[in-house]
Amino acid sequence: MWKPRLIEAARMKYLGIVEALEADIRTGRVMRGDRLPAQRAIAEALGVDLTTVTRAFNEARRRGLVAAQAGRGTFISERIDDGVVDQPQPLLDLSMNIPPQPSAVDFRKIFPSGIAGVLGSSKGLLHLHYQESTGAEPDRTAAATWLAHRIEGVTPDRIVVTGGAQCALFGVCELLLQRGDLVAAGAMTYPGLKAIGVQKGLILEALDMDEEGIVPDSFEKVCGERSPKAVYIVPSIDNPTTSTLPEARRRALVSIARKHGVAIIEDDPYAPLRAERIPAVAELAPDITWHIATLSKCSTPALRVAYVVAPSAAKALRFAAVLRASILMAPPLMTALVSRWISEGTLEEITRLIRAENAERQKLASTILEGSNFAGDPNGHHLWLHLPDHWRASDFAAHADRVGISIVPSSAFAIVAHPVEAVRISLGVAPDRGDLEDGLILLASLISQPPLGTKAVV
Repeated sequence: MWKPRLIEAARMKYLGIVEALEADIRTGRVMRGDRLPAQRAIAEALGVDLTTVTRAFNEARRRGLVAAQAGRGTFISERIDDGVVDQPQPLLDLSMNIPPQPSAVDFRKIFPSGIAGVLGSSKGLLHLHYQESTGAEPDRTAAATWLAHRIEGVTPDRIVVTGGAQCALFGVCELLLQRGDLVAAGAMTYPGLKAIGVQKGLILEALDMDEEGIVPDSFEKVCGERSPKAVYIVPSIDNPTTSTLPEARRRALVSIARKHGVAIIEDDPYAPLRAERIPAVAELAPDITWHIATLSKCSTPALRVAYVVAPSAAKALRFAAVLRASILMAPPLMTALVSRWISEGTLEEITRLIRAENAERQKLASTILEGSNFAGDPNGHHLWLHLPDHWRASDFAAHADRVGISIVPSSAFAIVAHPVEAVRISLGVAPDRGDLEDGLILLASLISQPPLGTKAVV
């Protein structure tokens, strides 16, 4: 039986296991037909996560090195090609900002069991029908329950259920703005807003930002000089800068918006991840704020469910009319599943476990990137890494891609001509902490190196 080992020089831990196994096959240390140890035994022997070993087994099967036999285990393949096997094209995606999947959350079980519970109820089959564009009343009531922690006093008649936050943001812009209108936003902002701006012909005006987010004085100046129709904010764990607007700054922005008659679009996907409650802007100024709350960042983007809290019930109906002309309705079955998870406490538990996993990944990143200039929220799943003077963000991202790591440069978020040289690193999409550790170590090593193609000063 193969004695587990890994090649330390491999780019990823799982590849180190595969390469060690392949080398042992080629040199005759293990023979064709030999049985491999159980995955859990290999993980314990090497001191790695079980998911790392599972990835190694999958890659070994892809290369034709091993074959699984139902009920018996995994064996060295009898038909190994004597030539060179396919080499992997590993790419660790640290670019997509999605939550991690904690080991304690088994979506393969809770999805089918939850859907079976929805459909098995007395009126379960109604969730397979068309619904009102506002969303079914029980779902809006469940949403009000979930949102009450951050928006005191929110009522179901002000809530519209939508098919995800991007759809919601486009709908709000479609309702409030015309081609040529000015929208104020942070100098670094969500790329989805930039895409909508291009699509609708909007003008995005950059607001100064610091470690606490948008600077109120900058907003006041833009309001006085340019008369924006709306201001867009991500108040909690901003994407990409990770800053959270303190309550005092939120109140200052509200005061300026009221003074100049500016609508507030509050996109708040990360608020559930924060342990500390800060009142949403929609609570401080419900009459001028459109609040967008998605479940993509605190559970899974697969649900495609988000809620919009309108300034009034009448405006919620106007917004629903926009949805009726575009997506018609949010997915009824997924919406009902979310409502069930809210009532049972499942959604809260998923969020709690994601928050805890985020905290562990943030600690790991802080250790590996110690000495680098970066910002991160202890419970969030992304970092904003400021680069040393010898790196441009676009070059750094390109070089990271060459070594198998995908990250996002500041230009993707910028609405200014010369953005800060920084990159966003997403910690959630890596399948386990072992892979994340490998990727972060590569990035930490890359930071200190000069860009490829440059020459040392002599």
